[in-house]
Amino acid sequence: MDASTLHRAARRHLIERYDELCRMYAKLPQRRGSDGYSLRARRTFPRYKLVQAILVEVERLDPDHLPDLQSLATALDRAADTAQSLSTEHSGGAVELEVMANERALFEAAVRTWLSVPDLDVEPLGYRRVLDPAESSTWRTRLAERWGVRATSWHPMLAEPVSPDVLVLTDAAMNSRQGITRVRDALRKLGCGRVVELREHGADYLLDLDLFVPTYNSAEGVWTDDSLDWIAFASHEGTLAFGGLMASTLPTVWKNLDDWRWPGW
Repeated sequence: MDASTLHRAARRHLIERYDELCRMYAKLPQRRGSDGYSLRARRTFPRYKLVQAILVEVERLDPDHLPDLQSLATALDRAADTAQSLSTEHSGGAVELEVMANERALFEAAVRTWLSVPDLDVEPLGYRRVLDPAESSTWRTRLAERWGVRATSWHPMLAEPVSPDVLVLTDAAMNSRQGITRVRDALRKLGCGRVVELREHGADYLLDLDLFVPTYNSAEGVWTDDSLDWIAFASHEGTLAFGGLMASTLPTVWKNLDDWRWPGW
């Protein structure tokens, strides 16, 4: 097995485990305990929050420049042992601590299992890497200078009027695969390969175009690429704005785009 296979196995496991736990939590009855959550909820949501935190640590490693296999295995164990987020740090009850410790142990056991399978076969995943703080800061400065982005916010959330050359849609445009596909088609037409994703809070990423989904996820998001020739912004008010070459290219690949235009305040 090479390091790329192990790293891919870890990412895929964590992504699938997060989705599984979120589905489990969504199916729980809404009945609440005296502290606001049922026991089943308290045994479920800390797990997916921790899995998300571990995934962030795993994706700090660059898939294009991984260490040797043993060093990577050590790094994965370290991620399991130390990963934290604001969400996990505030899940401090006995039940929550118990299930998070169990989830850490499950990931460590999975790593040992993968290492014991020399011919491990893992379905490919697109490139996605968490930006380090210096990279994030540089991108935010570049976007502020080029597009006037302010604290990860852009049109129509800025005080000044929306420029006529900014295309603003409702976020419902991304509720179907068609919308996401059309946005990616437009970027392919522009020759885009990898996209930078900056969020209001949480991790920032460099990712493959096939993983680009411009949506609000409890944090506003801004996207561009190294050219800075285009920008996308998803707000908490249900808007999705495109500027630069994306504003002019997207209508050429999306016939019914007008159905999704934002009507304004």
